[in-house]
Amino acid sequence: MTIERQLATLQKHLKTLKTQASRARGEARRRMKRLERRTRVELARAMRRAEPRVREAAAQATLLSRSFKVGVRAGAAAYRASRAPKR
Repeated sequence: MTIERQLATLQKHLKTLKTQASRARGEARRRMKRLERRTRVELARAMRRAEPRVREAAAQATLLSRSFKVGVRAGAAAYRASRAPKR
């Protein structure tokens, strides 16, 4: 008789634990969805803010690269012009 009573008590505890676990899973799922949505929104916002700056930096890098190449060519031409002609 005591074993049956213990078994019934154990089943009751298991039932309670099962409902608590499913509730916790549901809350965790909602929390994860909310966190995922917030992360996605923050990332999109950061990308929108950063894009113009990145474009500007790329344009400046292109301009600097061109200027550097022109300077190197001018320096090489000046060096060649300053040397005595070959005989």
